[in-house]
Amino acid sequence: MKSLRLLVLAVACCLAAGCAHTSNPRADFRKLVARPQVALTPQVEPLAGTNGLVQFRFSFASDASNRVPGILLASTNFSGRRPVVIALHGTGSSKGNMAALCRKLADTGFITVAIDGRYHGERKSGKGETDYDAAIVRAWQGSGEHPFYYDTVWDVMRLVDYLQTRDDVDPARIGLIGISKGGIETYLTAALDPRIAVAVPCIGMESFRWALDNNAWQGRIDTIHPAFDAIAKEAGVIKPDASFVKRFYDRVVPGIAGEFDGPQMIALIAPRPLLVINSDSDNHTPLPGVSECVDAAEKIYAADNATNHFAVIIQKNTGHQVKPESERAAIDWFVKWLKP
Repeated sequence: MKSLRLLVLAVACCLAAGCAHTSNPRADFRKLVARPQVALTPQVEPLAGTNGLVQFRFSFASDASNRVPGILLASTNFSGRRPVVIALHGTGSSKGNMAALCRKLADTGFITVAIDGRYHGERKSGKGETDYDAAIVRAWQGSGEHPFYYDTVWDVMRLVDYLQTRDDVDPARIGLIGISKGGIETYLTAALDPRIAVAVPCIGMESFRWALDNNAWQGRIDTIHPAFDAIAKEAGVIKPDASFVKRFYDRVVPGIAGEFDGPQMIALIAPRPLLVINSDSDNHTPLPGVSECVDAAEKIYAADNATNHFAVIIQKNTGHQVKPESERAAIDWFVKWLKP
């Protein structure tokens, strides 16, 4: 009888193990951010060119209720299928703020593209960030949206779908760079979509878990403080602490401090070329949390025999900004690997 009970227990354990969810960050993240596929229905309008550059305004359908506006620049000095670099802006910014970088990349031989993130640029109804804040509050309330990073990841994937339809784009040479919020969206997108051949997240790479564990979450939350403050008030929380921030993350960006945290997602980019640019005095991305990401990357790139595909720049005595020399290094990184 004892042997039978042990056998039944063993079978039960095996069945339970078989039914348990096995973590697969890429598949799990795609399930979280994906929306029902719709036709792209792109619209393209030529704009006045300048200094040897051609410019286009375009838009495409990301899902059933969202069209994504963008700008595309290319040099008239190059022809044939070209490599592309997508540039993502930060919180409160827009595609227009990426124009200077796009021009530099275009002069180097790339087709360059910038889009407006959710509730930014042309995708907001008024001044300031009230639409973005309101959408984050709705996400907390269960709207099903993920305006804080995740929905823009889906938009970038649909942008890649659109770029691959163009006869001037080499679909095997698509790079992605982002600043701050855009830096986070860069490493998340590159982790999810292997069509991103080269990635450069700027002042965005971090471990959200480390920040929670070490009471260093304030800088990142401050980027959306109107929304966070409204949510805390709704929840009856007078003095938010790390435990409440975790609750916030779990509902607004599920998994950002767990399965989809920086060290986990950065490992999914390997062995593709990855340049991480951060600062040593940036309270948005505390350096020890950045180091956890770098350590994870170094291990996986070494295991893949691709150590030369990974590099990191830590800007000394610098806060939340990208210095000109770091921007130049980013352009050089794309030139090295995408070969315009």
